[in-house]
This record gives sequence, C-alpha cells and structure tokens, in this order.
Amino acid sequence: MKKLYGVLGNPIEHSMSPLIHNDAFKQNGIEGEYLPFLVEEEALKEAVNGLKAIGAGGFNITVPFKENVIPYLDELDPFAKEVGAVNTAVIKDGIIKGYNTDGPGFVKAIAPLLANQFAGRNVLIIGGGGAARGIYCAMAKTGIAQMDIANRTLSSAERIVADCHNGISSAVLSLVDAEKALANYDLIIQTTSVGLSSLHESPISLLGIKEKTVVCDIIYNPLKTAFLREAEENGAIIQTGVEMFVQQGALAFELWTGIKPDVERMKELVLEKLGG
Repeated sequence: MKKLYGVLGNPIEHSMSPLIHNDAFKQNGIEGEYLPFLVEEEALKEAVNGLKAIGAGGFNITVPFKENVIPYLDELDPFAKEVGAVNTAVIKDGIIKGYNTDGPGFVKAIAPLLANQFAGRNVLIIGGGGAARGIYCAMAKTGIAQMDIANRTLSSAERIVADCHNGISSAVLSLVDAEKALANYDLIIQTTSVGLSSLHESPISLLGIKEKTVVCDIIYNPLKTAFLREAEENGAIIQTGVEMFVQQGALAFELWTGIKPDVERMKELVLEKLGG
C-alpha cells in the first residue's frame, strides 16, 4: 500500500512538488504518492490532523501557512524552532515533527553563484514571511557581513531579526529605503509572493543595483519573474526559484525516506515542465 505525502497551501495549483516527489519515489522504488491539497485557513488544523489520522508519511507546507501550522505540530526541529516557520513535516509513530528546509535549501542553491564564499557579503532580503525567516536564519550562520530585511510591514521584519539574530549586523528597511540603498548589496533575495500570479508585478524597482549583483527570486513558476527580468536588464547575475525549490525538496525527501534523491533530475523535470 502506498504511503501518502502532500503539500498544504493556498494557492496550490502552481506547485510542482508532486512532479518531483512522485518521480523520486518511482526512481528509488518507494511505494509513495504525493498530492497537492488546497486548504482554507480555517481548515488548516483539520487538514493536519487528517493527514496524521490516515497515517500519512509527511507533508510540505507552503504559502501562507509556514508559521500558522506550528501550533498543530507535536514537535519542532531545533532550527525550525529558531526560525519560527515550518515547510516540511514528518509523521512517525503518530508524532508530527516540523522542519525548515527552506533556509538550508537556499544556502545550497546560492553557494555556487557566490563561489562558496559568504564571508564579507552584504545581503538584502525582501519580504517578512516564513520563507524570509528560514533564509535569514540559515544565511546568518554563513559568515556574511551584513543582512538587511526590507518589507512592507516593518514589524514582521523586526521580529525575524529579533528571533534569528546570530551576531550579524542587520537593519530593517522600508521598501522605499531599500530601493535607495540597492548599490550596497552583493546579494538580493526576493521572498514575497509578488510575481507569483502576475508577470508584470515586482516588489521594488532594481534600477539602482550595481553590476554583477547576484539577484534571486524564490518564485519558480513563472520561471523568470518581472523582478528577475529587471535585474538581468540592469546587469545582475540572476537565479530563478528552481534552484532553491529542488534543494529544499531534496532535503524534505531525505527527511521522509532517508534517501538522497537526484537533485539534477528534479531540476530537469521542473525546467522541462516550465519550458525553460
């Protein structure tokens, strides 16, 4: 009998997690099936409890539930507890344990573009949600020099700095102030959902970036958002959300199964589906 896995989110129709995980199950000879679940906010607790009740093996959590899901879990991995956001849950012996693979997945994804050299870099994160929390806390452990957060709601960004501060220098900026300071950064990371549903929306203008700045958008569908197109037009080195997506997905798969999947195969599947 197949073990059930899935992803809880809203919206969810854009997710390619079923594509990569179902293929990884097949490639590794595992009797598993991964499904997308569209969940309304008021039904999140019931959805989590339902997966536990039917003996599912685990699930992912995506926008907008990465923080809201925590009260419905039994345990948290230390890093997920530090972050205060969960994107992966493992169900074993009737216990649901939450993890955060967003942050470690992002660090793995971005390392090649930085020549594996994080020390001395100045970083700007745009956004204050669950993904921003995971990336901030993971990046703070790499030895970077400065990491600022720009968000529409300053209090959300301030909470991230307070919860995940690892002795690095950080400032919380408005989006307007971030636009004025773009030339200060070596790496700019877009973590909001802006651009997910529109090919023309972007959280900020990138006219002021310096050439060869590394610019990432964690959105992977569409493959190249308006944010990344503008970055490229202004001389940036860009990374789409596919890299982080497959790295965090591979870490989740390993948590569920104990097996490291073929990350390059995952990437090829997603790019083929997106026409990239």
